[in-house]
Amino acid sequence: MHKIIVIGNLGRNPEMRYLPSGQPVTNFSVASNRRWNDAEGQAHEETVWIRVSAFGRLAEVCNKYLQKGRQVYLEGRLRPDPETGGPHVFTRNDGTPGASYEVVAATVQFLGGRNGNGASPNEPGFGGEPETEETIPF
Repeated sequence: MHKIIVIGNLGRNPEMRYLPSGQPVTNFSVASNRRWNDAEGQAHEETVWIRVSAFGRLAEVCNKYLQKGRQVYLEGRLRPDPETGGPHVFTRNDGTPGASYEVVAATVQFLGGRNGNGASPNEPGFGGEPETEETIPF
C-alpha cells in the first residue's frame, strides 16, 4: 500500500466526463512548488506537475468547486504508466524530455477558499476511490 499527499494549485479548470458505466470522473492538473536555498544562499525553486483523477461523488464536487489557480490538498495513490511502471515519460515540442505523474484522488480538501479565507465547502463526499481498477479510464 502507498499514499501520496500533494498541496498545490490547479493549473487548469477541471474537466468532468462519464465512464460507460455512468460513473463520473473529473481530471485536473496540480502544480506543487518547492523553494529552498543552497549552501551558498542561492534561492532555488522547482515545480512538479501532477495529473489528478477523481471518481464518483468526489469527481462531482471537484468539478463544481475547483477552478484554475485554486489551492488544494489531496491524498491518493500514484498510478504508474502501464508501459514503464513509473511516471509517464515524453518529449516536449522543443525536444527536451519531460515526465508527468498521475494520482488517483481519494481525498481532496479545498484550501484558500473562494476569497482566500481558508474555508472549504461543507460538502459530503470528499473521499472515494473508484470501485475497481478496471473503471480507471486510462
